[in-house]
Amino acid sequence: MRMLAAALFSICLFAVAGQASTEGAKTMSKPEDVSAVAPALEGYAQKFVQGDLWKRPGLSPRDRSIVTVTALIARDQTVELPYYLGLSLDNGVKPSEISEIITHLAFYTGWANAIDAIPAAKEVFKSRDIGADQLPAASGPQLPLDEAAEKQRATRVAEQFGQITPSLVQYTSDVLFRDLWLRPALAPRDRSLVTVSALIATGQVAQITYHLNRAMDNGLTREEAGEVLGHLAFYAGWPNAFSAAPVIKDVIEKRPH
Repeated sequence: MRMLAAALFSICLFAVAGQASTEGAKTMSKPEDVSAVAPALEGYAQKFVQGDLWKRPGLSPRDRSIVTVTALIARDQTVELPYYLGLSLDNGVKPSEISEIITHLAFYTGWANAIDAIPAAKEVFKSRDIGADQLPAASGPQLPLDEAAEKQRATRVAEQFGQITPSLVQYTSDVLFRDLWLRPALAPRDRSLVTVSALIATGQVAQITYHLNRAMDNGLTREEAGEVLGHLAFYAGWPNAFSAAPVIKDVIEKRPH
């Protein structure tokens, strides 16, 4: 299964390589460019995003970097991705973790979005002399699986959807929960943070309950969950943040204190 996933990823990458090389590269707007068009926007950016949001203590700069990179990839917004990938490295996110975040998001936001992030990541890695020796292997030793919890999850999903879409049920077990989630290059808590952030950023509120509970089981705190929502209001829009807010509130209130 791992070999199949790797092969499919390689095929997709080669397929878009020519297209990426022929398209004009978009660059991140400079502050003076933003001011020339939308001075209020630049004012908000300076005062609230750079001057306040990234300095709030409820979520570390490293986590804010992970959340931001996740939102950009999930929403296929690659113009600012090189900047925020560089900032992520500066804030302590490892190259191996960035690689794993991109791979993880292929499954949770679509293959094409992950592929679209490759050119930006490649250039950032090149500029910082990050080689293959700093990236996770395609396969290898995995984290231990909670067999009881996975059996319970798989049984519930099979009962609900097994007769309708057996392929989805099979791939969910074999590829996601018995492979992807066990890859050690991204800690379970961070993998959950990426997943929850992607769900909020793309307006997929139906699965937030399960994954936020899983995230908190993996170590994400109540305060951090709330800060993720506030952070994503800027990077995914207020409607997505407020659509997720009731679900997150419900999860937090129902968990034991």
